[in-house]
Amino acid sequence: MDDLLAAAREAASAAYAPYSEYRVGAAIETADGTVFTGCNVENANYSNSLHAEEVALGAAVSEGYQSFARLAVSSATRDGVTPCGMCRQTLSEFCDDDFPVRTDGEDGAEYTLGELLPTTITREHLE
Repeated sequence: MDDLLAAAREAASAAYAPYSEYRVGAAIETADGTVFTGCNVENANYSNSLHAEEVALGAAVSEGYQSFARLAVSSATRDGVTPCGMCRQTLSEFCDDDFPVRTDGEDGAEYTLGELLPTTITREHLE
């Protein structure tokens, strides 16, 4: 997964983070091996800010992809940041509990989406 982590690191360098100065990048790989990246894009009112994971996922979905193999997330400080709760929920729309999420910290931890979000809201809840 080192190649995906490198792509996430590179994406973080493009982040627009003038308020928090906390640059984040994400790289998501589709089932066929195509990689999409995203970075955080802050907004002065904060609630309209975009997270790197949702930017990467949105780019992939806008190109017709809906099946994903893995995700890597990195911050400029390489502090092991994981996707926030909102991003976890968004990922769960397309990814199963065993979807791997790699972080970029000293331990290089890897989680499954199910570990990060054990009780997700699914479309079955809406039926």
